Amino acid sequence: MITGFRRLMAAAAAVAALALPAAAQADTLQDVLDAGKLRVGVLMDVAPWGFKDDKGEATGLDIDLAKLMAADMGVELELVQVTGASRIPSLLADKVDVLIAAAGATPERAQQVAFSQAYAAVDLGVYGPKSIAATEDPKALAGHSIAVAKGTTLDLWLTENAPDAQYVRFEDAPSAVAAYLSGQAEMFAENSAIARTVSQQNPGKEVELKFLIRQSPAHVVVKHGEQDLLNWINTFLYYNRLNGKLAKLQTTWFGAPQQVPLM
Repeated sequence: MITGFRRLMAAAAAVAALALPAAAQADTLQDVLDAGKLRVGVLMDVAPWGFKDDKGEATGLDIDLAKLMAADMGVELELVQVTGASRIPSLLADKVDVLIAAAGATPERAQQVAFSQAYAAVDLGVYGPKSIAATEDPKALAGHSIAVAKGTTLDLWLTENAPDAQYVRFEDAPSAVAAYLSGQAEMFAENSAIARTVSQQNPGKEVELKFLIRQSPAHVVVKHGEQDLLNWINTFLYYNRLNGKLAKLQTTWFGAPQQVPLM
C-alpha cells in the first residue's frame, strides 16, 4: 500500500516536473493585453519602411503597420527606435515585444527568433547610373566600387558571390546611400523600396537596377516560444490581407499592392 502510494506520488511529481517549462513559459500576448500597451521596434532612418517626416513624426510602412496592429489588438502603441544591427538584440533583451523593422527571414536568424508570414516583399540588388550596364552575372561587378551597409544580407551575399568588386562598407543603409549620392561609390546595394525612395528624393541622380540578387520578403519578428503571439500576428496579417488594408499600405509606400510569398 505504501509502495503503491509512493509510486503514485513519484508519478505525480514527474508529471508536475514536465509541466513546469510550459507553466514558466512567457506569454507576451497576454502580457501586452494586460498592460494595455504594445512595444514595437521600428527603424526610423530607412524610408519607406520607417523614417521621420518634415514635422519630425514617425511614418512609413512599418510605422503604419504597427499602428494597425495595436489598433486591432486594442492596446496603446509604443514605438521603440532600433537599427538594423540592434533589431534582434533589442527583442531578445525584452526592450520590445515585437519587431516590425524590414526584417528578412534567413535560416541563421531563425535560430535566434521566429518570423511571421510576410507582410511585404522587395528585391535586393545593386543600383547605379545609366553609364554602367545592367548584368545578370555577379562577376561583371568586378572592379566597380559598391557602397553597402556592413554585415547585412547584401554585404554577405555580394562578398561571397562577387568577391572582385570593391566594397565601401558603412554602419547603416543611409550612410551607404549617401556615399553613392556624393560620388564616393559608383553603385550601392539595397532593396528596391529604398532605391525607389532614393530616386524620388534625388531626381537629378540616376538610380537604376544594375544587378538583381533575389526577392526579400519582410516579416514581423518575435522571440522563440511566443507561439500565441505569433499565431495572433499571422491571423492579423491574414485578416488585413483579406479586407484590403495591407494592400492599401503597400500601395501607399511601394506604389502598388503586392503578392507576397507564404512560408
